[in-house]
Amino acid sequence: MIRTAVVGTGNFGKNHARIVHRSARAQLAGIVEPDAARAEAVSAEYGCRVFPSLESLQGQVDAAIVAAPTNLHASIGTALLESGIDVLMEKPIAEDMAGALRLETAAKGRVLMVGHLERFNPAVLALRKIVTTPLFFEIHRMSAFSPRSLDVDVVLDLMVHDIDLVLALVGAMPEEVRAAGVSVISNKVDIANVRLAFPNGCVANLTASRVSTEKIRKMRLFQPHQYISIDYSRQDGTSISIDENRQIGFQVLAAEKREPLEAQFDAFLDAVERRAAPAVPASEATRTLEVALDILAKIETHARIVAKTLGTS
Repeated sequence: MIRTAVVGTGNFGKNHARIVHRSARAQLAGIVEPDAARAEAVSAEYGCRVFPSLESLQGQVDAAIVAAPTNLHASIGTALLESGIDVLMEKPIAEDMAGALRLETAAKGRVLMVGHLERFNPAVLALRKIVTTPLFFEIHRMSAFSPRSLDVDVVLDLMVHDIDLVLALVGAMPEEVRAAGVSVISNKVDIANVRLAFPNGCVANLTASRVSTEKIRKMRLFQPHQYISIDYSRQDGTSISIDENRQIGFQVLAAEKREPLEAQFDAFLDAVERRAAPAVPASEATRTLEVALDILAKIETHARIVAKTLGTS
């Protein structure tokens, strides 16, 4: 049983606590939560200890899940790793490249896995078995407004999932990034549209919004002789292909439904037990962050052009 702590038990952190609590491979050793009322509620629900600080975890746990605000990822993760504790860090890995690189350095000899959760979506797992040479992506990730995660832009909050998957499926970094975005209900970007162009000719169009009237989580991709569509929320997908005889084939992807958060935690435990490279290593999460920050920079540049056009700059 791997003794595991959860650092930060807000909306998502509480889900992590639930997964650890019911795992047959781990023990929920306790939580670190600065909000006393929340800490008491989670502790009572799962019968676990409340640790007063990160320092008090040393020697008491083998691993920790960090679900704290993004701006605290680097400092919390570094402290845990340097204390000899393996870490599952919520996405994005950090708020900036300096923080991400600090974490990578601190992780030498420890396991540092980053929670790009959609990699464990059954529809994505089925998709990855049949992807060969993706040449075009059309991705929409839309959510109704929620006060959760307003400390980061929609790019780092929602779109980062799809950036990660596109990079993983293409296997390369984009050579061109074009982006536009607007703030609607917060002082950060709430809607963003992005075009990524890759050296092999692949193009990815991504749209993310957290002020939509409906929830949409869909990816469509085209590769030679095949069109594939997946629905992240339904955890399913379909494929339409054309064979050498110009016959059209329709296939439902073989996706075995499972809670992605549980699958992700099991993958983390695998890495901890085997002292092996994790399913989502820090290096890949850092590349995803690099592209996300480039997108935000392009959005800022576009905003200045629009302001100049409107005469408001």
